[in-house]
Amino acid sequence: MKRVYITTAITCLIILAGFLFAFRLLNLTGGKEHLTVGFVYDNDESTPYTYNFSLAKDAIEKKYGEKVDIITSSNALDDEIEEPLRELADAGCDIIFFNGYSELVVKLAPEYPDIQFCQTSYMDMNGVTTPKNYHTFKGEAYQGRYVSGIISGLKIKEMIEEGVITKDKARLGFVAAFPTSEVISGYTAFLLGARSVVPECTMQVCYTHTWSSYALEKSAADKLIKNGCVIISQHTDTIGPAIACEELSEKRPVYFVGYNQSMSEVAPATSLVTSRICWEPYVLSAVDAVMMNKNIESNVSGRIHGRDVSAGFEYGWVEMDDLNLQVAAEGSYELMKEAIAEFTKGKNDFVFKGDLKGVNPNDPTDTIDLKEGYTENENSSYPLFYYILDDIITIIE
Repeated sequence: MKRVYITTAITCLIILAGFLFAFRLLNLTGGKEHLTVGFVYDNDESTPYTYNFSLAKDAIEKKYGEKVDIITSSNALDDEIEEPLRELADAGCDIIFFNGYSELVVKLAPEYPDIQFCQTSYMDMNGVTTPKNYHTFKGEAYQGRYVSGIISGLKIKEMIEEGVITKDKARLGFVAAFPTSEVISGYTAFLLGARSVVPECTMQVCYTHTWSSYALEKSAADKLIKNGCVIISQHTDTIGPAIACEELSEKRPVYFVGYNQSMSEVAPATSLVTSRICWEPYVLSAVDAVMMNKNIESNVSGRIHGRDVSAGFEYGWVEMDDLNLQVAAEGSYELMKEAIAEFTKGKNDFVFKGDLKGVNPNDPTDTIDLKEGYTENENSSYPLFYYILDDIITIIE
């Protein structure tokens, strides 16, 4: 009997030793027990864009807890990014995320081959040779913009039917930072979404030439409202446009559509809906890849363009937030869900399509005809539609 017990004990010890050996082998070749993750923000969490990006940091903390240390650096201007990047690298970060628009990141990455650098896409990376530890990513924002446009178009249709405005006054306004393809692609999709409901919709665009200035953004929104725009949206980084709508709402009907962060708290009477890029799916997948010693792109669900990745509603990289049913037109929720379902099926060639022509603002000889359609983010996570549509979009100073 003793021999049986001894044999059993030895067998258990051998099995336990095997488990321990396998665990150690897995840990050495396929994973890490602990990571240090760095975040470099181009602004701080008081601004919508950075706040929205910081939600990915919160998601890491929630998922990994004590397995991950997070170091953040805020208000890092694009041309001054080198110092905070080096500080995070020297602090032992295994992976660093940056939400700005600087070429310094890709130039710095080769100096730290053991660290993965992940930057929100700021240029067309198709065909560009980059270091193996440098990655770019971005949600396909035009999808959310288009759905926001549908909600706006339905509201304008309601205003027309109720006699508040006439069809010739179906005008959107857009506060834009710079005339980049990212901005132009977004506001064009927004307008085309509205025109899918009210074909008479037009748009005025006012550039602030800065990403973040409350005064300039509010002033631009005030100007657009004065010009008769009844729904305002933005691709800038303060609450200025939302406040402009809320202040004037008692004098005349004007509504606001948000981007990246809900404005329902600062503009409860005028906020219609918000679309946002969700950074969490990519960031969590990238951290998981580094934790398991995997290639990042092999661990991410999205459209893979080399070491550049994009995705939309179908993988949760874009979402709609805070549809204000007290303000939005009847049927908005149902129409929003239908549009999202189309994107979720992988259909996206219907957005930039129609009997429309556009001109490159920097080169009048470069034009586009949308009869055959244009597919955004086909080869790059950075939006590349860069045309001002004739007759329906007006740039004002």
